[in-house]
Amino acid sequence: MRIFSAPSPAANGQNSPPLSDTILVVDDDLECVEIVVESLRGAGYTVKTVADGEVGLAWARDFRPAMVITEVALIGLSGLELCRALRADPATEEIQVMMLTTSQSGSDRILGYELGADDYIAKPCNAQELVLRVKAVQRRSQGWRQGVVKAGPISVDHARCCAVVNGEAIELTPTEFKLLATLAERPNVVQTRDRLLSEVWGNEHAIENRSVDTYLRRLRNKLGEAGRHIKTVYGFGYRIAC
Repeated sequence: MRIFSAPSPAANGQNSPPLSDTILVVDDDLECVEIVVESLRGAGYTVKTVADGEVGLAWARDFRPAMVITEVALIGLSGLELCRALRADPATEEIQVMMLTTSQSGSDRILGYELGADDYIAKPCNAQELVLRVKAVQRRSQGWRQGVVKAGPISVDHARCCAVVNGEAIELTPTEFKLLATLAERPNVVQTRDRLLSEVWGNEHAIENRSVDTYLRRLRNKLGEAGRHIKTVYGFGYRIAC
C-alpha cells in the first residue's frame, strides 16, 4: 500500500476549487497512517496523505480539503504550528482540524484547542472511534456555520465566525466562538459544564470541568457590557439570557 500520495500543490495551480469531500492526513508514522487511511476510505471518504508539515500546509492551502488530520509532533512544522497557520489564513480557516497524538499532556491539548483544533484522538488509533469522531466534527462544524443567531444584544455570525455587539465585530478565538455559539443556539436554556465540554471540545475532555469557567470569564470580558447576558446558574452551569 502506498501511503504518502498527495500530489504536489504546484501541479494544481492556485485557483483550484475546494476538495470538500477530501481529508488530508499529515503524519510520518506509516503504521498509523495506514490504519487512518483504510478506516476513512472504508467509510467513503477520499483521503490524501503527506509526511511533512510544510508540504501539508502548502497542499491544504492549494486544494482546501474538508479536514486535516495531523500528528502533533511532526519534525519541522509541528501539527500545532500547522493548525495555527490554517486558522490564520482566510482561505483555510474553515478547514476542520483533528490532532493525532501520543502525548498525555493536558497543556498540549489545551493549546491545540486554543489554536483552533476541532478534536484530538490518541494513538494508537481505534478505527471505529476515528470515523465516528470525524463525523461528529463535521456535524458540529456544519451547525456552527449556518446563518446568524441573535441572543439579546449579541449576534453570532457563523459565516464570519465572530460575535457582533452594537454593530461592532468582537474578535474571538475559535474556541471562544464555538462556546458562544453553543450558548446562543439555546437561548435561556441552562447548559451544564459537561454538555459544553462535549459540544465545544468533543467527547474526550482534554480540559478539566471547571476550566470552562475560565473560558467563560474571558468571553464575558471580550463582550464587554453585553457579557452580562451570559448568566452563571450556580450548581448547574450557564445560560445566555435574551
